[in-house]
Amino acid sequence: MEHLVEKQFTSEIMNKILSTFHLDTKFKKLGDFENYAFEVYHEGEAKILRVTHSSHRKQKELESELDWIQYLHDCGISIPAVFLSSNGNTVEAFQAEDSVFYASLFEKAPGNPVKLVDFDEKLFHIWGKVIGKMHHFTKNYQLGENIQPRYQWYENDLLRLEYYYSESDQEALKAARNVVGEIEKLPKMKDFYGLIHTDIHAGNFFYDGDSIHIFDFDDASYHFFASDIAIPLYYSLISKHLYGTREERNEFAREFMQAFLEGYREENELSQECIETIPLFLKLRDVELYSVFSKKVPAEERTERIQHWIAEIKERIEKNEAIVDPDLISNLI
Repeated sequence: MEHLVEKQFTSEIMNKILSTFHLDTKFKKLGDFENYAFEVYHEGEAKILRVTHSSHRKQKELESELDWIQYLHDCGISIPAVFLSSNGNTVEAFQAEDSVFYASLFEKAPGNPVKLVDFDEKLFHIWGKVIGKMHHFTKNYQLGENIQPRYQWYENDLLRLEYYYSESDQEALKAARNVVGEIEKLPKMKDFYGLIHTDIHAGNFFYDGDSIHIFDFDDASYHFFASDIAIPLYYSLISKHLYGTREERNEFAREFMQAFLEGYREENELSQECIETIPLFLKLRDVELYSVFSKKVPAEERTERIQHWIAEIKERIEKNEAIVDPDLISNLI
């Protein structure tokens, strides 16, 4: 979290938040990357509190996210429920010095964090099945009363490429623009395009051996369904084979996608045209991650692992390559 934000998030504000949601005074901090996340307690029962600074999201954006989350939860998808404050709101605002903190309360997801040892055909199948179910139901999602739509994919701050790509990145910048341009040409039909999570990697769900329980919908936007398929594959490849060869990545991708798509198709139709766009969204993730590293990780804080990752990303962008061979994906009928 940025220093100026940390300075304004005082114990007084935290105490007001706990009181407004009728929570116990003890809590445990879980993270602070783009939002503060805490494990909190109501009469001893664990829940998850998220606190967002106004520099990151506006209140209407948060309310639209939570409206969709609750819709999917009501459809029977394993997503933590949203709890109301004592004022009957999903989002409460708390004034700081010259800004605002927004707080929301969620059910704590069951299960445990995913480890590499969990990576097998069963998990990949369940992963695809849940995302397919989300896509199936989101086609019929209607905005709640006074809820504004989430943003479109192309409005993502990370796609302000000129801002995040340096003067030494001009070749990569040109290639990145081409990737974005190709996606802008894709048709936005109901079966291909809708409100999606956008970031369902293994760090954003818990696993209990039989089901996955997805959380962190902060980046939800209107996007192509194929992106929600590309992201699990991309980050699984990085987790398993960051330093691997292309052959190793291709082999893992083949195993992953066969099980994932089998599960996905049990819940939602998937056309060959959609499958063939997946490599394009693998490229888009490289483009966006290059911006992320520029925005969030100063050069002096980059570990050897991150330096390796960035170098690979830049090389792929400049060569207009996806992290795995496109033919491998398009042949998965």
